[in-house]
Amino acid sequence: MGKILVKHARIITMNKNEDILTGDLLIDGDRIAKIAPFIDDPTVDKVIDATGKTVIPGFIQTHIHLCQALFRGKADDLELMDWLRERIWPLEAAHDKDSVYISAMLGTGELIAGGSTTIVDMETVHHTNAAFEAIDKSGIRALSGKVMMDKGADVPAGLQEKTDASIQESVDLLEKWNGRDNGRIRYAFAPRFVISCTEQLLVQVRDLANHYGVFVHTHASENRGEIAIVERDTGMRNIVYLDHIGLAGKHLILAHCIWLTEEEKEIIRKRGVHVSHCPGSNLKLASGIAAVPQMTGMGINMGLGADGAPCNNNLDMFNEMRLAALIHKPANGPTAMNARQVFRMATIDGARAVGMEDQIGSLEPGKKADLAILNLNHFHCRPSFGTDPVSQIVYSAISSDVETTIIDGKMVMENRQMKTMDKALILKESEQAIDRLMKRTGISI
Repeated sequence: MGKILVKHARIITMNKNEDILTGDLLIDGDRIAKIAPFIDDPTVDKVIDATGKTVIPGFIQTHIHLCQALFRGKADDLELMDWLRERIWPLEAAHDKDSVYISAMLGTGELIAGGSTTIVDMETVHHTNAAFEAIDKSGIRALSGKVMMDKGADVPAGLQEKTDASIQESVDLLEKWNGRDNGRIRYAFAPRFVISCTEQLLVQVRDLANHYGVFVHTHASENRGEIAIVERDTGMRNIVYLDHIGLAGKHLILAHCIWLTEEEKEIIRKRGVHVSHCPGSNLKLASGIAAVPQMTGMGINMGLGADGAPCNNNLDMFNEMRLAALIHKPANGPTAMNARQVFRMATIDGARAVGMEDQIGSLEPGKKADLAILNLNHFHCRPSFGTDPVSQIVYSAISSDVETTIIDGKMVMENRQMKTMDKALILKESEQAIDRLMKRTGISI
């Protein structure tokens, strides 16, 4: 890695003061070395002329399923439990090592092309090593883990695990991948949700996460049917149960959290649990709308995530930001979820959710060089005169406006050209892989 100098850009820093500057940004190795109105460094290896362009912190998606990227369009117009039982679980059970790899490459390619530089990813039960290999090759920053499922009568045989085997495979993957590439890749334990995990497994996950100092990433309170099953099995609601067994804490990331009682919200606040708001998925599966304005008002840290490609059907942070800003306004008023708050969720609050707010999520000297360069010189973003640049990004910009994505100081996409993967080959192999999986399952659309 050498030095990259980005010149003449509008720089949305998302630092403490949320400064927006016009000038230059110098990358040295994997770090931002300097931001100033003018930088002259004759030792740079590459100069990017960003005149008229906008530099932003790379987006941080706090809930993704790379293993489901192949399933895009294969599970439309279903509610959560039918979506899982009829399509997603059978398809996940049919995965092989090659299909998991291609799915992860397809997903990371889409994410990088849309300016996402960090993800919190949940894989399927088997072949997670292949997903880590794809993450490694793609260059994306990731917190990922194999999904854990040792319970559930409706779960296909291919996804049913023994508790000890699930724990052992998770630990083996953690010890192989956690901290890889100077910490760009980290492991998180990923029990799917309470209804597919025994208490024995969840308690061991709690203890192992504490032992290794890693995060736990799971779903909670996405759907009222899910909550009813949890109450039947445990006698408690989701968050109360997670707190009861000692899992609720600052190293827990919960996806969705739509159907919460006031008691559960208070547990999340008090314990410092992080929540991933997934508006696109929650709308498409008809799961509901989370009380995000209330929770953020309570001081709960919330990030944004696209969830999986078959419940969205894209991994586009611009889409999630726009939805997050819009869907809460009818009930909470037009000033609720303003553009600055939503952009914060997509950047620095996402960094806080993964415990890296001192490393990523804003553009500041000393932080990791994770950023995207946007070209907003298009019909849909004009006129820009008198427009708040953050509002322009949240309400007007689209993913194809991202020209260049840099992660850990490395150019992973330059001028819309992928640098770490063969796009044409991945698109071709993704078609072959999903054809293979659908034949295995007998699913037809």
